[in-house]
Amino acid sequence: MKYVVEVKDLTHYYGSKLVYENLNFKIKKGSIFGLLGKNGTGKTTTINILNGFLKPKSGQCLILGEDSYKLTPKTKAQIGFLIEGHIQYSFMNIIQIEKYYSQFYPNWKKEVYYDLMSKLKVLDNQKISKMSCGQRSQVTLGLLLAQDPDLLILDDYSMGLDAGYRRLFLDFLKEYGKAEDKTIFITSHIIQDLDGFLDDAVILDYNGVVLQMPIDQFKNNFKMYQFSTNQTELIVKDEVVNNFEIIKNKATVYSFGDVEAVKNHISSKGINYTDFKNVPMDLEDAFIGITGKY
Repeated sequence: MKYVVEVKDLTHYYGSKLVYENLNFKIKKGSIFGLLGKNGTGKTTTINILNGFLKPKSGQCLILGEDSYKLTPKTKAQIGFLIEGHIQYSFMNIIQIEKYYSQFYPNWKKEVYYDLMSKLKVLDNQKISKMSCGQRSQVTLGLLLAQDPDLLILDDYSMGLDAGYRRLFLDFLKEYGKAEDKTIFITSHIIQDLDGFLDDAVILDYNGVVLQMPIDQFKNNFKMYQFSTNQTELIVKDEVVNNFEIIKNKATVYSFGDVEAVKNHISSKGINYTDFKNVPMDLEDAFIGITGKY
């Protein structure tokens, strides 16, 4: 099967409020896919639809070839699901909880779990409730990976984690996913963590999909240009200018056009400028550039 997830013309409302309309994307087997967006753009809604917790108003989601709202037990067993790093039975220690969960999964791989636990430097008899938020998140990840799912769905894994634990979480997840040919679907609003982690992404805004393309293609082709001008009122979004912001006489323009194309375009609008430069961006800069700061 080439695609593990297929989202087809998905539309959803909460009451009269439109979340998105005709959302489409596919997730290739063995890839790491990100659904990115600000808070309130529909990331968790999509996760809930994919997991069959919510029925869309229209459209369809296929998980491993089955309708997500009618998944069979066999297909559900192939999906590992994490919601904001939460873990149940926190009165147990890391050994007790591993033995407990192992009873429910026939393909349980405890060596994956204990490999990650060895990095946490906690006592075997230490209750999970007494661990830090970061340590608990790693226990959750270990339990998820030990299930040996084909598809891992992680909704905002980063809640409450400091930079070190977020990095450990993603590094271990990426290494495991690539080694075992797992498909990973992840949502987050902390974009800088996912730079170098994702293969493909969909970026959501409040009006639906802003962008869908491989991350390397996005980073290589989307540019930020800055220049000085006293004609800032002439700068508008159009076929070349994807987004812009203005602070006093300093203009910042975001575009998929190259330097000459953007220079020629703003000149054709009658805008005089000086100090034109192409400013390097990381993934977070590009995300803000395509969605805006507000």
